[in-house]
Amino acid sequence: MIGKIAAVVVLFSIVLAFYWKEDNEVQDMFFIKEMNKTYDYIVVGAGSAGAVIASRLSEDPNVNILLVEAGGSELESDTFRVPLKASLAQKTKHDWAYYTVPQKHSQKGMNEQRSFWPRGRVLGGTSNLNYMAFVRGSRHDYNQWEKEGCKGWSYKDVLPYFLKMEDIQIPSLYDSPYHSRGGYLTVSKSGDTPLPELYRKASEELGYKTVDKNGEDQIGFSYMQSSIRNGERCSTVKAYLRPVMNRPNLHISINTMATKILIENKKAKGLEVIQNNRKIQVYANKEVILSGGAVNSPVLLMLSGVGPKDHLHELGIPVVADLPVGNNLQDHMMFHMKYNINSSISINTQTLQAPIPKVQYALSKTGIYSGSGLESDLMDKIPNRDPAEPDYPDYQLTLFSVAQDEGFLDYGLDMNIKPEVTKFFKTRAKSNEFTHSLIGLHPKSSGTIRLQTTDPFDPPLIDPHYLENPYDIKVMTAAIRKAQQLMNTKVFKQLGATLTRRDFPGICDKVKFDTDEYWECLIRHFSVTVYHPVSTCRMGAVTDPSAVVDPELRVKGIMNLRVADASIMRNEPSGNTNAPCIMIGEKAADLIRGKDTVLDFRKQMAKLKL
Repeated sequence: MIGKIAAVVVLFSIVLAFYWKEDNEVQDMFFIKEMNKTYDYIVVGAGSAGAVIASRLSEDPNVNILLVEAGGSELESDTFRVPLKASLAQKTKHDWAYYTVPQKHSQKGMNEQRSFWPRGRVLGGTSNLNYMAFVRGSRHDYNQWEKEGCKGWSYKDVLPYFLKMEDIQIPSLYDSPYHSRGGYLTVSKSGDTPLPELYRKASEELGYKTVDKNGEDQIGFSYMQSSIRNGERCSTVKAYLRPVMNRPNLHISINTMATKILIENKKAKGLEVIQNNRKIQVYANKEVILSGGAVNSPVLLMLSGVGPKDHLHELGIPVVADLPVGNNLQDHMMFHMKYNINSSISINTQTLQAPIPKVQYALSKTGIYSGSGLESDLMDKIPNRDPAEPDYPDYQLTLFSVAQDEGFLDYGLDMNIKPEVTKFFKTRAKSNEFTHSLIGLHPKSSGTIRLQTTDPFDPPLIDPHYLENPYDIKVMTAAIRKAQQLMNTKVFKQLGATLTRRDFPGICDKVKFDTDEYWECLIRHFSVTVYHPVSTCRMGAVTDPSAVVDPELRVKGIMNLRVADASIMRNEPSGNTNAPCIMIGEKAADLIRGKDTVLDFRKQMAKLKL
């Protein structure tokens, strides 16, 4: 008997050693060591949009494409592929690891009142760091974009691209005209605990329907849809780049930092990069496309003389085009409400450290490690909202089934919390907790991104002006009241759901508990980014003074230069931003090529009442 047990232990050890590697040193044959002098297209940034654009452009064998990525290969770390390890890539070499400037109205519980902003510095970009939530946004978001001058970006215009990219792997949605199969990006149902079913029952008790948040209506309860394929993260590098890396007309240059766009006579001619400590210039016959994201795209534009003239003058950068680059920065914020229950059904440090879930995942890609911990949503509007507002939801209540216990506070999501605050949190941390992540979807507060210096290796000045507008507090407070209603249902009363309070000596302890003032104090202390910055190269009509790019994504006043990533979004969408970024990549590829590749999907949409 002892011999059999020893054999099983050895087998487990072999399996874990083989499948549960943390980091891999890889030699990837697909990356070029030396760039050509000239390409047809240069795409800057191999992230959520850039990987898509490079893949689609390379479908034409008659053009050649250079894809430039400042980071390395995603194969260098095994962390990326395992959904539940999402937070472990933060503050590694694969993360830009930005911080905001100190905030006046928020981040009061954070070191120096700064918000930590992880951003992917690796093939696949932030689609390798995010929590894989797949949310397209509301139809009303995109219809509003078009009303504000973004012609060709209404819901009926963008839905075909969402359909094109998707390979839905949720059987109940196979026949939905809002979904499709066969696209590059796998979308599946995520969740491995009983909590989402309890969440659904509680929502129904409050009168909510169960909906497909990527379907006809977002208002109500919905199961989490995630970019996960067979238990592994389906990033854009996995979905779009890996399958086509052997194309001879697609060159991928990693560890290559773009430092300047070469512009002559109002025309983009190429790119200046640093590779292996050497400054290199490479040229584009057709276009340069920026897909560095909402932080890095505006930074590169400003370094190249495209931006607010007063700011460029301050730094001594010659002005090529006076545009509102870096303005209109918007970001979603989230506030965590933790509840302790009388049942061990959430994921905690103890279950994460147990060998059985690891072996299960290693052998079958199932179990708790096959999901991100985000398992469902409830979306709704605030009471007495302005009837002039578009008919989209105002907040999103996301169920996070991982307990924020002592292990999570030490090794989980990094929120830049002050050490003394973390110490307080640990005194109340429980292993039977779960979390509501409350998200305000349409912030009225907006900020800026500016250069700190003219050195491209210096981090920028990021100032989102979080919670400057009182409206954002109003929305978050409404979300808190909704979470309280959910926890007051029969379902959660039977589980003994009890709020884990976060007021401590010196932190909101002088304000009467459960008043709006009490919650505002906590919101201003502990709300954090949801990692959804957008709009810093805003899209709009050519005559729109707030716009950097036109509806064709062309930078105003500069020929052969486009931006295609989260920075061009007119405003924040209703939900997580990764799916819209990928859609932007798909649509941009058609705009660049002058093609319409979604005619079949438009026919599918004929069944819909749009």
